[in-house]
Amino acid sequence: MRRVAHIVVDENETLEKAIKRFKRMVEKEGIIREFKKWEYYEKPSTILNRKKKAIQRKLMKKNRKGKAEY
Repeated sequence: MRRVAHIVVDENETLEKAIKRFKRMVEKEGIIREFKKWEYYEKPSTILNRKKKAIQRKLMKKNRKGKAEY
């Protein structure tokens, strides 16, 4: 999937502001993150392991927050 971010620069808008707005839009849409994800081939087993570890971290964090309330 290809995403394209574009902005329209107003006549009285400085170039620095336009670049800053463009960078914010790119970050918000996750274009750079998506590009880095597809930069190298990742085996399906590696993807699965990474997702499992992320779920474990999320559960551990949730458990820690739950215990802190008592």
